[in-house]
Amino acid sequence: MEFQQEATSLPDQLEEAANYIKRLQINLERMREKKDSLMGIDQETNTSTMISRTTTTMAGLKSPHIEIHEKGSALEVVLITGLDFQFMFSETIRLLHEQGAEIVNASFSVVNDTVFHTIHSKVGDSGLGHGAATISERLNKLVYDASPF
Repeated sequence: MEFQQEATSLPDQLEEAANYIKRLQINLERMREKKDSLMGIDQETNTSTMISRTTTTMAGLKSPHIEIHEKGSALEVVLITGLDFQFMFSETIRLLHEQGAEIVNASFSVVNDTVFHTIHSKVGDSGLGHGAATISERLNKLVYDASPF
């Protein structure tokens, strides 16, 4: 028996991934509650623990992160930020443009207070002479040297 799978567009794949992450977060919290109830932990302690876990998780998600994938002349940039770092998307686009990259597609998805940006670009043989390695280095510097106001 042959199994055929339809190609799914990138935005649909990202939406499916975001929904999957949401379901995992809900399941994780249910498992924590079940574990706490089985261990006899009272609800007041559980609530403060949950708030502490949530604050720690949210604080961890607020720091920006970037992944850059190069395949030939194609460059995929995945930028993950908190809501307070949304300016990084436009700065990333600006930097790519300055480096001579042609933006083919750009999209984003928001899950709670985390924003997932995906940018597909083509690094051509422009007169600027900036290759993917130079662009990657500048993007990493932009993201990891950024500091909150």
